[in-house]
Amino acid sequence: MKQELTNPFGRVYLVIHEDTQNRWIHVNWMGYLTEENIKTGARAYVAALQKTGYTCVLNDTRLIIGSWDHSLDWVLNDWAPTAASAGLRHFAMIATPESFANNTASAFYRNLKSFKAEVFDDMGIAKEWLKQYSLPESKV
Repeated sequence: MKQELTNPFGRVYLVIHEDTQNRWIHVNWMGYLTEENIKTGARAYVAALQKTGYTCVLNDTRLIIGSWDHSLDWVLNDWAPTAASAGLRHFAMIATPESFANNTASAFYRNLKSFKAEVFDDMGIAKEWLKQYSLPESKV
């Protein structure tokens, strides 16, 4: 399953992919994100997570332009508890160091209480961390 969400100008801002080999939902955010983009996108990949029964998300934010501070409160206080209720247990976020998006990712990580999350700047390391939770034979 692959789903692309577009903004009113027809530009893709989120790609949601079900990674059946690794048993997680892989999301790739891109461009400038509005509060509405974030809410719509986050709800869409939680729905995909719930549909598959997976408990892990690989969240790539390296292509985001600017910050998503405008949505941090909603993400922490509304979305995260809902995502946890839908089954989310482990969340690997990949961010570009010293970017505005990374600053928001760090604030997200510091304040999150609903599930276990880690922030990475390397996709390979993020995947290795997430695999220990997503693959049945390597459950920790």
